Amino acid sequence: MVNWLNLFRRIFNIKEEEQDPMKYLIVGLGNMGKEYDHTRHNVGFDVVDYLAKEYEVKFKDDNLGDLAEFKHKGRTFILLKPSTFMNKSGKAVRYWMQKKKIQPENLLVIVDDLHLDFERIKLKEKGSAGGHNGLSNINELMSSNYPRLRIGIGNNFSKGRQVDYVLGKWTKDERDALIEILPKAAKIVLSFGTVGLARTMNTFNKK
Repeated sequence: MVNWLNLFRRIFNIKEEEQDPMKYLIVGLGNMGKEYDHTRHNVGFDVVDYLAKEYEVKFKDDNLGDLAEFKHKGRTFILLKPSTFMNKSGKAVRYWMQKKKIQPENLLVIVDDLHLDFERIKLKEKGSAGGHNGLSNINELMSSNYPRLRIGIGNNFSKGRQVDYVLGKWTKDERDALIEILPKAAKIVLSFGTVGLARTMNTFNKK
């Protein structure tokens, strides 16, 4: 049986004792640029932006992405918005996993999911990319064995209009619903870092 933690460490060339178990890398997937602001595909950015605002920290432009950092219950949460564009997200994730010496199990990727109904949120231990280019690149460069928080955006589009829908702006009704969606996603992130993946899944995936 493959030991995925050891595999991650070999990929990153990090010794186990060098990693800080109290550090968490929270990656919101999206595309940089004003034209992508407030689009369904950028909901990962929206979640980490919400967390940064709640903890009164600001993102700073850094290598391969924008970073912010805050403390919560003795843990360090490092927020990352890759600047590589969606289909190269893995490059940024891999770099900051190495740079910050993050344990593989302490990585959480936040992503839009058109296979989930809008307003549904699901925390998963691992899995396939499900057609998502950002997850595909992370899986290709690293592994598919990392936690991800999938934010449902629904699939209310006609045949051939998927790209337009995913890259489209939220409707007014959707923007109103985000007022509750983003705080819930933020609570899941904090729970993941404090009580762990399994307990957080049991608590929030049932709702």
